[in-house]
Amino acid sequence: MSSENQPGGSSGASDPDYAANLRRATLASSVGSALEYYDFALYGLASALIFSKVFFSNLTPAVALVASFATFGVAFAARPLGGLFFGTIGDKLGRKWVLLTTIAIMGGASTLVGVLPTYEQAGLWAPALLVLLRLLQGFGAGAEQAGATVLMAEYAPVRRRGFFAALPFIGIQAGTLLAAGVFVDLGTLPTEVLLAGVWRIPFLASILLIGVAVFIRMRLRESPTFITLEKQDQVAESPLREVFRGSFPSVLRGIGLRMAENGGSYIFSTLAVSFVVTTVGVGTWIGPLAVAVGSLVGMVTVPFAGHLSDRFGRVPVYRFGAAVLLVLAFPGWWLLSLGNPVIVIIVIAVAIGLGVNTMLGAQCALLPEMFGNQHRYLGVATSREFSAILAGGIAPVLGAFLIGASGGAWWPLAIYVFILAAITFATTFVTPETRGRDLTLLNDALFDSAVQVETRPEHMVSHKEFLARVGS
Repeated sequence: MSSENQPGGSSGASDPDYAANLRRATLASSVGSALEYYDFALYGLASALIFSKVFFSNLTPAVALVASFATFGVAFAARPLGGLFFGTIGDKLGRKWVLLTTIAIMGGASTLVGVLPTYEQAGLWAPALLVLLRLLQGFGAGAEQAGATVLMAEYAPVRRRGFFAALPFIGIQAGTLLAAGVFVDLGTLPTEVLLAGVWRIPFLASILLIGVAVFIRMRLRESPTFITLEKQDQVAESPLREVFRGSFPSVLRGIGLRMAENGGSYIFSTLAVSFVVTTVGVGTWIGPLAVAVGSLVGMVTVPFAGHLSDRFGRVPVYRFGAAVLLVLAFPGWWLLSLGNPVIVIIVIAVAIGLGVNTMLGAQCALLPEMFGNQHRYLGVATSREFSAILAGGIAPVLGAFLIGASGGAWWPLAIYVFILAAITFATTFVTPETRGRDLTLLNDALFDSAVQVETRPEHMVSHKEFLARVGS
């Protein structure tokens, strides 16, 4: 099937009905991304600044912080289970209803955090209920982002797939920005007022985003490429078996690509915030403000990186983002240790806004293009969520341990970031270029024939020219 005739091709892009569905899919994915990252950024910031005092007040401050971050990481244990469960359903029954279910589970759990009793009110039941809701949140989130990624890649016009697939991920920045902005405001309140119950308000507000997201997704049509699968009677009977039997090499590459993007995101949005506040001693509001600035930068970086990946290819753009974190690792953490508020904001903003979000912008189309049509949802979900455990899930806990074990030194954290960035940088050299790939193909990009590669839309600018420009 040529690029002009595949779903989302040039002919489809000029169809008014297709254009309306593309806008609806973009909005549906954006609101879901905003809710997921509002929830996760909110929980991450609360773990760094609130939960150790509210749910673990019986522990010493250092141990309470580790325990608080441990509840943050618990969700990442549930995310792969959610990814496998809902990813399988998404490949067998379609994307729409899975996305409706995941948004309800994820948002509902976040809202209920706002009504939990504290340790002083309920003892051990308080942290136990917190862990339970965090597990539910992770279970729903395990397929939410994968579904949004797949849905947009399958809806997007092929020659601009990178740009359109990245658009909903402005919602990630909006959600993170909203959560960080809330905590900037909360950080100006007296501690006793904040801990008395004001911290609950942002969690309770999640219900508003849930309502909007469910309303929009009810009106969403099914993905064009999944409709093609159904028409051709090619829907997989066992996507899980296919992924682990035939797509394991693609999954490993997806995990490698996510180490710096996912790990870097959580390290700089949670661990760095805790480090500069509790270890270095800057104001409580500085860390959240830095995350907010990084998210503002990301609102431009993500779609721009997607656009660049349409022009120059997914892999070189992704490699550039990994290189940013690789170069920033040691000087960045040293600068954070100085405790200068302006420098703190700049370092975190550059790490998140430029390094992490350049990778994310290219990833939005790259991961779906790496997998065949019969198991794309599950393949993307598996890559995303197993990497989330290895990178994002353990990052705050391991980082908090390293801070305590080293007496507050910055260099173990720099080594940590450097290793994650090096893994992703190396993975880009064994990842196939996927730009313009036909998403109705059943095989993974690793196994594309020479003819299938040659019939893709030509790059507007060669990789060599792009790398030459980056080098200059």
